[in-house]
Amino acid sequence: MMRTAFILTLFFLTACQNGNADKKMLDAKKTNAAKQHFKIMLLPLGKISSQDINATYRELRKIFSETQLLPVSSMPKSAYYPPRGRYRADTLIHWMRRLAKPGEVYLGITSFDISSRKGDTADYGIMGLGYRPGNACIASNFRLKDKSNFFKVVIHELGHTAGLPHCPEKTCFMRDAEGKDCTGDEKDFCVKCRKQLLLKGWKI
Repeated sequence: MMRTAFILTLFFLTACQNGNADKKMLDAKKTNAAKQHFKIMLLPLGKISSQDINATYRELRKIFSETQLLPVSSMPKSAYYPPRGRYRADTLIHWMRRLAKPGEVYLGITSFDISSRKGDTADYGIMGLGYRPGNACIASNFRLKDKSNFFKVVIHELGHTAGLPHCPEKTCFMRDAEGKDCTGDEKDFCVKCRKQLLLKGWKI
């Protein structure tokens, strides 16, 4: 009787250990599955300097090793908004979304003015726009006071494609600009935003 009880106890202990091991393996698989393995397709659009293109490309390579720099492309005519002489950001990211193959995220960069609908305003000037989450975004340095802060706009929009919403932290790259140029106050991703991006495979 004692021998039987010992065998049963040993069986349950072994089963628990195997169960814990299986759980750890499942958790690891979930973590790996959550990481996004993708290629950034950097697409210069219309008017933008080679200096801005190369600087953006260099910074992107530090975070996304699989970044491909595409040739400069003309702005699609369908995105032009004649009444304000600027380009519709929503049309641009919809156009790039169709270009993206599985595993690709298209990032358009430009020095042209871009806009989108915001609330009751049909054509609101912006610095960037991106699907959240999604495979396309656009960033413009037209409204920047300091053009050296352009990458902060770029990384903000890419953050949206990774699923991040706007952040209440005033120094975080994901803060809501609220129609202003706040890039001078932005320092880095906050702890919360950084944690989410690391889980998705970003090297930051």
